[in-house]
Amino acid sequence: MLTRFSNIILYCSTMLLIASCENSKKEVDDWTKPVVMREEATDVRALLSQNGTVKAKLTAPLMYRVFGDTVYTHFPQTMHCDFYDDSAQVETWLDSRQGKYFENLNKVYLWDSVLVINRAGDTLKCKDLWWDQGTKLFYTEKAAIYHGLHKQINGTIGLTATQDLSSITFHHPTGTLEVSENGFPK
Repeated sequence: MLTRFSNIILYCSTMLLIASCENSKKEVDDWTKPVVMREEATDVRALLSQNGTVKAKLTAPLMYRVFGDTVYTHFPQTMHCDFYDDSAQVETWLDSRQGKYFENLNKVYLWDSVLVINRAGDTLKCKDLWWDQGTKLFYTEKAAIYHGLHKQINGTIGLTATQDLSSITFHHPTGTLEVSENGFPK
């Protein structure tokens, strides 16, 4: 009789244990899903300086700093950046509808109506553009249009340009250039 009573107690305890340990699929998913940490800032104004000299000023209405496998900062609602020369004068300004700064790579990916203008009025337009902070170069593998004094160049597949647009290399250019009498571009 005691053995039978012990078996009933053991059986009921086991059933109670099994029933009490059940979690819904949603609860398990909530506890085990990957969590991405994110900071948010509005009306952003940031200065980038090197060795005490201001090199760039960034303004954006909204910024997300995301801590995932790769730490990045996302500007989902437009961004504007002024780049300064060594005498603290604006040499180039940049506008884009979206941008993403990858901290570990020290690079910025810009997309959706990217526009770069230097103080001479030279203009670079493209759908997307990378900016490498270390080399101070812009580059893309997509189509781009460059307007300058007496010239318009359409690049069908990519370009590389210095930050001040003083040197631009198109990978597959087409366009018109005004040339002097000796046959060289003006």
